[in-house]
Amino acid sequence: MSDVQHLIDEINKFRDERDWRQYHNPKDLAISISIEAAELLEDFQWINSGEALMRNSENIREEIADVLIYSLMLCSDLGLDVKKIVEEKIVKNERKYPVEDVNN
Repeated sequence: MSDVQHLIDEINKFRDERDWRQYHNPKDLAISISIEAAELLEDFQWINSGEALMRNSENIREEIADVLIYSLMLCSDLGLDVKKIVEEKIVKNERKYPVEDVNN
């Protein structure tokens, strides 16, 4: 079992023990990803990155975790292979942004 699948299994176990899957349809998970990403942005608002990391490192870690947890739940619910979709996106981006075009 991959590390990613292990995380998904742990997340789903936590969710299922609380009977929260009923609230986690794709639309609401997508909304939650956006909300958590906005909360992450708040940690950086009006200050530079270094200052944000000094002041807010614990909350930054927690907000990143929330974004990842909701994203992994959405992938699981949609039957998406996380490794495969990330690898496919990397290949697509390599074609879209060839090294020879961006390193000049």
